Amino acid sequence: MTPTVPFAEVIGDPINHSLSPLIHGYWLEVLAIEGSYVRRRVTRADLPGYLSERRGNAAWRGSNVTMPLKLDAVALADEATDRAVAAGAANVLMMREGRLVAANTDVGAIVSLLGRLHKGGAPMRGVTLLGTGGAARAALVALKTVGIPAVRIQARNMAEAAKLAVEFGLEANPAPFTAPIGGDGLINATPLGMSDYPRIGCDLSPLPANGWVFDMVTQPAETALVADARGRGLAVVTGIDMLVEQAAASFKLFFEADAPRDRDAELWQKLGR
Repeated sequence: MTPTVPFAEVIGDPINHSLSPLIHGYWLEVLAIEGSYVRRRVTRADLPGYLSERRGNAAWRGSNVTMPLKLDAVALADEATDRAVAAGAANVLMMREGRLVAANTDVGAIVSLLGRLHKGGAPMRGVTLLGTGGAARAALVALKTVGIPAVRIQARNMAEAAKLAVEFGLEANPAPFTAPIGGDGLINATPLGMSDYPRIGCDLSPLPANGWVFDMVTQPAETALVADARGRGLAVVTGIDMLVEQAAASFKLFFEADAPRDRDAELWQKLGR
């Protein structure tokens, strides 16, 4: 039976680890909005059929998109927002006036969180970015937006890293994933460090004493990378920080209401923070 109550969801593979249903569900409850938000496993092979079904479902308000679907989401949409085009990746799909639109709320979330770091005194002269996927693409757009001049990609797939460096006009040549990091900050845009994934064997000692680490991994909330950074006295942004920021923008798109950010303290407790 086709649902009649408005709903949104998060899709990807794997998906059981996602905290998005908890976040959106909490906001729906606080605001007494009729609707739901669930998770659904969708593989790359499944995505075209999934979107074909969702296009005809009037109750569907949209989907957040996680790995490995962010690049495919842009390709399969009828149109894309400026930030989704700039990133070449989307973390939101939704219907607007009969057309499937791809959007990217990751970019705005990263811009906001980098702004908080900078306001707190963190230097922003250069950054090492780990990864080449959809999250890394969003980070590259955000780094360009805030005007960080020196960005170096470190990746296992050097061909893809070189392609991204050219696409985003980076001056620094990519380096192998295991190369020593440089700059003032490190952004981990890979799934490494996530539950059931290998840890990042990354030496943070080259970062300055007032440097920073931005780890996009959400499970566990306190990754080994984050714990190492805290132990060194570095400023930290966690994957949960980013998840909530992008979720607030997504919630507005899906349910046409502002997320109740005045209740963040309660939300953090639910998220185990």
